[in-house]
Amino acid sequence: MTVVTVYSRTGCHLCEDAIEILETMKDELSFSIEVKFIDGNPELEKIYGEQIPVTHIDGIHHDFWKIDPERFRSSLSKYRQHQ
Repeated sequence: MTVVTVYSRTGCHLCEDAIEILETMKDELSFSIEVKFIDGNPELEKIYGEQIPVTHIDGIHHDFWKIDPERFRSSLSKYRQHQ
């Protein structure tokens, strides 16, 4: 199953919104969601600190700041075609 990773920070309302949108799509599009908090991890904070939420599809960068459902569907479809 495809794993969508959301890099997040505690108390991030944009992150909560992104996860909520993904939750509404996960059954239909058959993927699971993994949330990784960057709080207290200097390496992840350096990489993602100003861009959260950051989303990856099976470890491949997808987007940052928000989830656009149509863009996500398109990216997921393209990713799956190349597997």
